Amino acid sequence: MTSRLDEPELRRRTQELLAAHPPATTDRLTFLEARFDAGLAWVHYPEGLGGLGAPRALQAVVDAELEAAGAPDNDPRRIGIGLGMAAPTILRYGAEEQRRRFLRPLWTGQEVWCQLFSEPGAGSDLAALGTRAVRDGEDWVVDGQKVWTSSAHVARWAILIARTDPALPKHQGITYFLCDMTDPGVEVRPLRQITGEAEFNEVFLTGVRIPDAHRLGGVGEGWKVAQTTLMNERVSIGGMRLPREGGMIGPLAKTWRERPELRTHDLHQRLLKLWVEAEVSRLTAERLRQRLAAGQPGYEGSGMKLAFARLNQEISGLEVELRGEEGLLYDDWTLRRPELVDFTGRDAGYRYLRAKGNSIEGGTSEILLNIVAERVLGLPAEPRTDKDVAWKDLAR
Repeated sequence: MTSRLDEPELRRRTQELLAAHPPATTDRLTFLEARFDAGLAWVHYPEGLGGLGAPRALQAVVDAELEAAGAPDNDPRRIGIGLGMAAPTILRYGAEEQRRRFLRPLWTGQEVWCQLFSEPGAGSDLAALGTRAVRDGEDWVVDGQKVWTSSAHVARWAILIARTDPALPKHQGITYFLCDMTDPGVEVRPLRQITGEAEFNEVFLTGVRIPDAHRLGGVGEGWKVAQTTLMNERVSIGGMRLPREGGMIGPLAKTWRERPELRTHDLHQRLLKLWVEAEVSRLTAERLRQRLAAGQPGYEGSGMKLAFARLNQEISGLEVELRGEEGLLYDDWTLRRPELVDFTGRDAGYRYLRAKGNSIEGGTSEILLNIVAERVLGLPAEPRTDKDVAWKDLAR
C-alpha cells in the first residue's frame, strides 16, 4: 500500500535518501542520480521520471531537508534552459522512451540544453522562421541558422523548431525536434555582447540529420509544442523565487544604506518607488508559482517577464546614477565565454549593460505586450495580413 504523499512522508523519504547516500561521503553525481531515482528531484513529476506525483508545493520541503544536510544541488542556474524549458515540454509531449532517455541526465546536469528558436529573420516574429527540415527515410535533414542561443557552446542537446511544410501558413508547417549538438553539421559561433562577454551564440545547421524518433509532438504541430516551451521560459525568467531584496534591488538598497554621501531627496523617492515595485513583483511571482501547482503556466508569465525586464533596467540605471562616475566603472571587462548569466558580485556597470538584454531575451517586451493585451485583457488583435498566406509566398 502506497504511503500518503504528505509533508511528513516526504521528509521520511528524504531522510532515507540521506541515510543511504550520505552527502559527505557520496560522489556528487551519484547522489543526484539517487535523488532522481527516489522521486525527489521534482516531486510533482510522475513516478519513474524524478517525481512522485505529489503536489508541486511540497518540493520546498525536500529542498529544505537536503540543504540542511549539506547535500549537493544540481546547479540549477547552469542548466536553467533544460530545467525550465526543455523538461516541461518533453514531459508534456514526449513519448515515454524520450522522457526516460532525456529527463534524468537533464536534471542531474550531465547534459546541458540550449534553445534553437530565434533566427536572423525571425526573432520577434518567431513563426516566420526559415530553417528547413526535410524528411529522408527515418531521418530529417535540417539546414538553417539560429541566433541568440544561450549556452550553445556548452550544450549537448537543443530544442529546435524547423519548417517542414513551406506551403502552409507560417504558424503551421513547423515541427519540433530534439537536436544533437555534437552532430558534425552543427557549427557554433560566439556573439560578442555590449558587456564584452559572449554568452550568446549563432548556430549554423548544415545537413544535420535528426532521427524521427527525436521529433517531439506531431509533424506540423511544432508551434503548439513551442508554446509550452515559451510559456515556461517566461515563467522561469520572470517568476523565479527570490527573498526580499533579492535580485537587482538588493545591491542598490545596500549601496544606499552604506553610502549616505550619495543620497539625494530625488533619488530617495525613486528608490522607494522601485523598492515597492520590486516587492510587488516578487510577491506576484510567488502567487504565480502557487497557481502553477494546479497545472501548466498560462499567459500570466508574459506579464511577469515584462515587469522583470522593466524593473531590472530601471533599477540598474538608478544604481549607476546614484554612484555617479563610479557607476561607470566596470573592472572585470573580459572577453569571456560564460556558461550562464551571472549578476552576482558584478559591478553596477555590468548590471546596467546586461539588463538591456532582458527586454529582448525570452520574448521581446513589444511582443509580450501584445500577448497580454490580446490573451489576458481580451483586446482586439492587431490586423495581420499574413495569417492565412503560405509561408513560401510571404515577402522576405
